[in-house]
Amino acid sequence: MASLSFSSLALPPSQSRKVLASASYNGALKPIVVRGDPPTFVSAPGRRIVAGEASSPGWGLAWDLAKARCALETAGVLSSDGQDLWTGGETVLIQLGDILDRGEDEIAILSLLRSLDVQANVVGGAVFQVNGNHETMNVEGDFRYVDPGAFDECIDFLEHLDGHGYNWEEAFVSWISVSESWKEDRRKSQVAGALAARQKGVLARSTLLRPGGPLARELSRHGVAIKVEDWLFCHGGLLPHHVAYGVERLNKEVSCWMRGGSGEDIDDLEIPFLATRGYDSVVWNRLYSREPADMSFRKQQICSVAEETLGLLDAKAIVVGHTPQPSGANSKCNEKIWCIDVGMSSGVFNSRPEVLEIVDNRARILRSSADSFAGLESVDYI
Repeated sequence: MASLSFSSLALPPSQSRKVLASASYNGALKPIVVRGDPPTFVSAPGRRIVAGEASSPGWGLAWDLAKARCALETAGVLSSDGQDLWTGGETVLIQLGDILDRGEDEIAILSLLRSLDVQANVVGGAVFQVNGNHETMNVEGDFRYVDPGAFDECIDFLEHLDGHGYNWEEAFVSWISVSESWKEDRRKSQVAGALAARQKGVLARSTLLRPGGPLARELSRHGVAIKVEDWLFCHGGLLPHHVAYGVERLNKEVSCWMRGGSGEDIDDLEIPFLATRGYDSVVWNRLYSREPADMSFRKQQICSVAEETLGLLDAKAIVVGHTPQPSGANSKCNEKIWCIDVGMSSGVFNSRPEVLEIVDNRARILRSSADSFAGLESVDYI
């Protein structure tokens, strides 16, 4: 077993992406242009957009790896041959957070999404993610909802990173192709000493996810809200006072916090409250996704808030996750609000994957067939 130095890990670079187009890309569509670091406003004219969450597919990731792959196949962006190849062409994929705390394959799923983004950029597509409340909780050190196997994955990944000479890009993108073999080796070599193993797992997770840690810095590449063409995407919900504060400003504050600020006095870093704390913060807000008790009057209020938010950002609709929808993905307020967390995780509703597809500003739900997930159904909401 490799001897790990948790204090001297290589960190993923913080990059500002502007124009996403490979030198070899010569498609008919204009290149994707990104404003903000992390990405906040995205121009992707003419492209098909698909979105999902993890505790459902659409992706807020409350998935295991198999369901994550199934959801991506349903979206038409992942090969079904087990090679994890991007098949979406110029499609833009948006994942709505909560990949953490949703099983034992968290880093593998994050690695898969990054690998797909690299592949997509070559052919004029892109993968964007937003952070959910479970990403921010873990960076805060709140591990209450972590699957036991996820602690083990953190240990394995740190050893994998060590084996790659702490080359973050190489180790992170390649993890999806080797994570299953690491998991199998771990199961075969399981020995007594559960308490010591758990302590090691907590230390490994803290090392990766503390502000400034390598996995926290990876998450810092993503904000808490993003606008792609005329559509807003966030995990919980964007409200008028968030827009007044500044969406790009919110994203930068979360990113800076996750990166560990300037590297000094990490323990004194201020957690970005408006984005990550409180019932009406961007990652915790359930205004749009939870059914109100007082149906008619409350619904009118919710629609009014959504319309004001959308008007401030010149947007057509907002897409959210966070709250599992028992009846599946759905729309409200004349399709101004789309709720796409369907509780795909076995720990929630164990539902079949569903993703939102947007083409020419028209949205529909794509659903994999029940049980086997073989085949595809589509439901239009026009």
